Amino acid sequence: MEKEPILGVIGGSGLYEVDGLSEMEEKTIDTPFGAPSGPVVLGTLEGRRVAFLARHGPGHTLSPSEVNYRANIFALRMLGIRHVLSVSACGSLREDYAPGSIVIPNQLFDFTSNRQSSFFEGGLVAHVSVADPFCSDLSNRVTNAIARAGGTVHQGGAYITIDGPRFSTRAESNTFRSWGMSIIGMTTSPEAFLAREAGMCYAVMAHVTDYDVWHISEAPVTVEMVFRILTQNADLAKKAIVELASDLPEGPSCSHRHALRDALTTAAEHIPEETRKRLSLLVDPYLP
Repeated sequence: MEKEPILGVIGGSGLYEVDGLSEMEEKTIDTPFGAPSGPVVLGTLEGRRVAFLARHGPGHTLSPSEVNYRANIFALRMLGIRHVLSVSACGSLREDYAPGSIVIPNQLFDFTSNRQSSFFEGGLVAHVSVADPFCSDLSNRVTNAIARAGGTVHQGGAYITIDGPRFSTRAESNTFRSWGMSIIGMTTSPEAFLAREAGMCYAVMAHVTDYDVWHISEAPVTVEMVFRILTQNADLAKKAIVELASDLPEGPSCSHRHALRDALTTAAEHIPEETRKRLSLLVDPYLP
């Protein structure tokens, strides 16, 4: 039987593949929530099996609000993956988080609208705890991997997710700063919440590409600016992923695997059969 991948990497803007994979294969996965952004690429990295999924699809064809986040997370869970690393671009809302550095956030503010942020619907209710939305153990391992790869990394800070695809106005950017937000991006919500529902450890490697539009001595963010920094950081990200894959434990490293244990609120006899079947991968261990 093929070994389950130790790590799932969701690549954002500027990271569409992982170098150094051997024994590669592509899997087209159909989930109960539709098709993910593209095929999942499986391969061996430093002797560990890993999986890669391009969040915005092959050729970057999906805008942030067009991504089927539920299908992406569910597809990785169907492969047995328990550790998920999200690689994304972000704008800095702090002077000390400079472009070119990497931030591993420890908090999340969801400022999106009309995104499907839960697997639970159709007669089955779950209230999962996301007080601390990122896995601290995985985040620590990512931080250490980046440092070993030679990058400048900051640990901690609140990540605010906006809908996009446009960038912020100056009024919005300054408001987010006044709220105490540290970085801004377009994809971490609802990814983090879905990963928690799926019993997965989730962390973000956020590449700072700009100062958004609040910084009076810096030019406002542009696509060219974002991709220039991401191109510079691409090798660093790939080296850090190699370091992380070699460091991960085979088994679960925290309690997030059982996030649903006390979250399901619907009595088993009232759950529609079709809904239970749809979510069986997630809920069967916790239902009679």
